[in-house]
Amino acid sequence: MSRDEASTLGPAARGALGRVLELLAEERSSVSSVVDDRAWKVHVDDSLAGLEVAELGAASRIADVGAGAGFPGLVLAVALPAAQVDLIESVGRKCEFMRRAIAAAGISNATVLNTRSEELAAGGGRDAYEAVTARAVGRLSTLAELASPLLRPDGVLVAWKGKRDADEDRQLADAADSLAMRPEQILDVGDRAGSRHRHLHVIRKSGPTPANLPRRPGMAKKRPKG
Repeated sequence: MSRDEASTLGPAARGALGRVLELLAEERSSVSSVVDDRAWKVHVDDSLAGLEVAELGAASRIADVGAGAGFPGLVLAVALPAAQVDLIESVGRKCEFMRRAIAAAGISNATVLNTRSEELAAGGGRDAYEAVTARAVGRLSTLAELASPLLRPDGVLVAWKGKRDADEDRQLADAADSLAMRPEQILDVGDRAGSRHRHLHVIRKSGPTPANLPRRPGMAKKRPKG
């Protein structure tokens, strides 16, 4: 599905996402900092911007790493009913919120996995996904390292980031070969996403998963490559 098609979500899909935002506004444990009238633009429109990446719209299996309150993962699941979306989150209270949101909104193609992405990649999630998404989780080289062992060869990571950071871009370029991840495209979607500085980084898996990935949980963040 393209971004234009997703922007015309039907009443049922809009209703499902509206229910998710209602639950978010009612939630007393802190799972998101934006729960007011801005929530549709900040969460839903921002998530839908990812569908400007054709490979994400065509993916049949998607992993949302560091899913948090469920964005972009829950929105993508509603917009792409033929895809299976796995929401990977290590914080239990956030997982509980997403499970309640899935049940309340009737989102049958989304599954919450209370685990670290490294643990999933060391088991049944290795080389299992056509696309990985990550929104405001960490540095690009860290995200590329977490995504690489989850992705099938030629799969894509779509990373939601803010303002361009030359040092971060350079670090990713230096790490790319060792991660089998190739920076491919950067989309400026700020005029139609949830943040005026929003950029989508598209990073493609360029070969087999390196034998040394995944590293131990937390290492990609503590000691990023590049």
